[in-house]
Amino acid sequence: MTLTWRPLRTLLPALALAFAAVAAPSAAAAAPTRAPAVSSGWNDYSCKPTAAHPRPVVLVHGTLANSVDNWLTLAPHLVGRGYCVFSLDYGQLPGVPFFHGLGPVAKSAEQLSAFVDKVLAATGARKADLVGHSQGGLMPRHYLKYLGGAAKVNALVGIAPDNHGTTLLGLTKLLDIVPGARDAIHGLTPGLTDQVTGSDFLRRLNEGGDTVPGVRYTVIATKYDEIVTPYQSGYLSGPDVRNVLIQDRCAVDLSGHVAIGVLDRLAFHEITNALDPAHATPTTCVG
Repeated sequence: MTLTWRPLRTLLPALALAFAAVAAPSAAAAAPTRAPAVSSGWNDYSCKPTAAHPRPVVLVHGTLANSVDNWLTLAPHLVGRGYCVFSLDYGQLPGVPFFHGLGPVAKSAEQLSAFVDKVLAATGARKADLVGHSQGGLMPRHYLKYLGGAAKVNALVGIAPDNHGTTLLGLTKLLDIVPGARDAIHGLTPGLTDQVTGSDFLRRLNEGGDTVPGVRYTVIATKYDEIVTPYQSGYLSGPDVRNVLIQDRCAVDLSGHVAIGVLDRLAFHEITNALDPAHATPTTCVG
């Protein structure tokens, strides 16, 4: 099929800008970032889980984000509550610093697998809990289902994940309208097209059911999500699944895709409830 360059030249930046909304909304996202200081307790490989919090928490960033910028608020929030917290970079493309999650999602899951093994070896824990934003809530499901992760993970918490893909408010329809667009974008940034509703990756991931036995799943969604559309595509079906719409907890919460993952204190409360359900407390507009 002949590639029509002029429409594609318009489409590529449009899709890139749309997905860019998942990056942390800070100036640091456009500048070099450094790993969190060990003294903060974040990515501190000397941290040992306690009886109160016996599992390390691995944070999995979203598309075009990284292990630091996506977690500048949530990581300290969890560390301050006594968790051993770790984060990784995945899905890097050659020559593209800081903006990750662009490689094939299945390959990114292999990176997650190696990282979880590293964290478990350092902490001495038998299992970890995973918390992911956007693609970071989707990608671990491949690890759980196909890479043996279910034996090493107690819970997966997805914040605005695109478990059944996204239409990007209908923008992804252009992939099939513009000749050659899907193949061209997949060749450049397969991590994007893997997340489009109906992709080969998603069909394989979701065939036979959304979940695997032995893992607890929580999805935290917002009806104002402008990236994962429709927002209900993030929901999972199956045993040990809890789907939470943040507006059911607080109707005036206006968080969109980015804010619910990096700033929303009500979402953070739901995350801590998911990590420690035995001590969960109600999430309301006041906390």
